[in-house]
Amino acid sequence: MTSQELIWVVLAIVAVAAVAFAAVAIWRKSRVERRRRLEERFGPEYHRLMQEHGNSEQVHRELEARAKRVEKLNIKPLSDGERRSFSEAWHQAQERFVDTPLIAVRSAHDLVQQVMRARGYPVDDFEQRIADLSVEHPAVVEHYRAAHALTSRQGGQGNTEELRQAMVHYRALFGDLLGSKPENEPASRRFSPAHA
Repeated sequence: MTSQELIWVVLAIVAVAAVAFAAVAIWRKSRVERRRRLEERFGPEYHRLMQEHGNSEQVHRELEARAKRVEKLNIKPLSDGERRSFSEAWHQAQERFVDTPLIAVRSAHDLVQQVMRARGYPVDDFEQRIADLSVEHPAVVEHYRAAHALTSRQGGQGNTEELRQAMVHYRALFGDLLGSKPENEPASRRFSPAHA
């Protein structure tokens, strides 16, 4: 091999190495960007799944599949009339808590499902509801899990403190689904530990 040929071979090897290095750098950057985007969108749900599965690729596929599923649903905001009606129903359930906490919590559970249905979310399977909600409401999904766990214990017949906690958790999800936060409501309409 001549020195001229050797130079061309070395240049070809350097070029291939440079292209490979650039490809790896681009691939790594896209993975970091994908993680950042999913972590930002799903927040606490992203971290929960990472703890549960430990495999970032599996978590990323799961969350992207959730997002694609929800994109196909006809999720819509509530009308002002629906929002007022649901808010009033919540207020009534909240007032019921003092005398009949179990009935109030069941009403809160039913109201959450009614709001989900009105918004366009399927409500048949709890785990699917959680997955669907995590796409648009990641900050309150854990509240829903907690409320569900509290009301599932002892056939939904928990003690008053557990029922109060369930009501508070349902309220967080309810407010997020409704598009209103408890702090945006008059103090007389909020549910707090003092009301229990």
